[in-house]
Amino acid sequence: MNKPLRRIAIFCGLLMLALLLRDNWLQYAQADALAKDSDNRRVRIERYSIPRGDIIVDGKAITGSKRTDGEFQYKRTWKNGPMWAPVTGYSSQAFDSNQLEKLEDGILTGNDDRLFFRNTLDMLTGEERQGGNVVTTLSTAAQKAAWNGLKGKKGAAVALDPATGKILALVSAPSYDPSTFAGSMNSDSEAWNSLQKKNNEDDPMLNRALRQTYPPGSTFKVVTAAAALEEGLIDDIDASTDSPDPFPLPQSTSKLTNDHGVCENVSLREAMRISCNTVFGKISDELGNKTMIEHSDKFGFNEEIFTPVRADASIYPEDVPPQNAMAGIGQASNRATPLQMAMVAAAVANDGKLMKPYMVDQLRSADLDVIEKTEPEELSQAVSPENAQKLQDMMETVVETGTGTTAKIPGVTVGGKTGTAQHGENNEKNPYAWFISYAKDSNGKSVAVAVVVEDGSAVRENISGGGLAAPIAKDIMKAVLGK
Repeated sequence: MNKPLRRIAIFCGLLMLALLLRDNWLQYAQADALAKDSDNRRVRIERYSIPRGDIIVDGKAITGSKRTDGEFQYKRTWKNGPMWAPVTGYSSQAFDSNQLEKLEDGILTGNDDRLFFRNTLDMLTGEERQGGNVVTTLSTAAQKAAWNGLKGKKGAAVALDPATGKILALVSAPSYDPSTFAGSMNSDSEAWNSLQKKNNEDDPMLNRALRQTYPPGSTFKVVTAAAALEEGLIDDIDASTDSPDPFPLPQSTSKLTNDHGVCENVSLREAMRISCNTVFGKISDELGNKTMIEHSDKFGFNEEIFTPVRADASIYPEDVPPQNAMAGIGQASNRATPLQMAMVAAAVANDGKLMKPYMVDQLRSADLDVIEKTEPEELSQAVSPENAQKLQDMMETVVETGTGTTAKIPGVTVGGKTGTAQHGENNEKNPYAWFISYAKDSNGKSVAVAVVVEDGSAVRENISGGGLAAPIAKDIMKAVLGK
């Protein structure tokens, strides 16, 4: 054989060897991954070959399955889909799934390894494989109160059990109906496309409770007050704070002012009651950026939260002195999710102990055996019990005689903090209305709430946390406490 032919033969041999190696790699090393790949049509056909298990709230299913024609035998259905979509997410034959429908897909389809024994028994007895159920921590009454309060608005609401971290309500508005694209018809594709952000400026598929960060405005003053108490900058919440009005921002020619009230040298309690920017800006400046970050972190800032659905990290930023002073009043680059601000209120209500938020209580097999149960988990001691009590005293004053009186509930102890957060270039856009709060009844039952309202159509002068957000929070708290 001459030299050119020998080279061609060797090259062809190497090509055959590479083909054999690739074939074996696909058949053995990658077989399991390919078999489970969501883009594998056989996987999707198998996923929808049986009725999915259900997502449960207050002992009742808020989901179901419907028989269909074609290779996908069943499609997902929801009861009051728009209200529950921020909790369940969607499950679509054409567009995969997200949130609980995605995270707990193995349980809901019956394919989870922990259901192996149950599935083996069903196979031996000739029974069809059955999906398991996801039991949530949600309260139907609280969810309805939050949903009705935000109807016709943009915004979000979160309610937590301060003692355990259980999520009792989680609403994002506007929302969407996941049943409109649960199948694989042309109509499902049209519904999906109409919901995408490029085609819908309201962005109804954005989970504002978990995935949207806002400037928290004056609600963040609770964290700044906690930092001042913990660092010993202030001991007596009724003593003068020696604060000027206006407050000259450090390294700047600008001065921080107040929207209302007389704030010069007022006490910390009075500064919280009427929401003095100057007092809290001065506190943040005196504590410094590093210290403010440390205390924000104790409340959950600067870290993603998994509920198990992921929530974006809320950010208290590294910043220069003038911006740090503004961040201390919830402005500048300070950003928080509604979940995060509900965590702040919950930590204060729980004597300073911050519990990890969670929305799945149990995973169960079809025959109701408990496969997994979530146990409450402490994230941090955000503030000492002694200082948490001082924060409670101040937040309760806000509701009794301050900016949060619209959240009063007869016979119930309510603490809160209003916020009107500026945003946009030179603050030209309408502000966000915030309210964070907690409520405790005589039986020891408690709830913590955060509400944010984006009302771009309202008259700017009429936008306030006490006016727009606090009444919604009040209804949620009443629903949880049964008032």
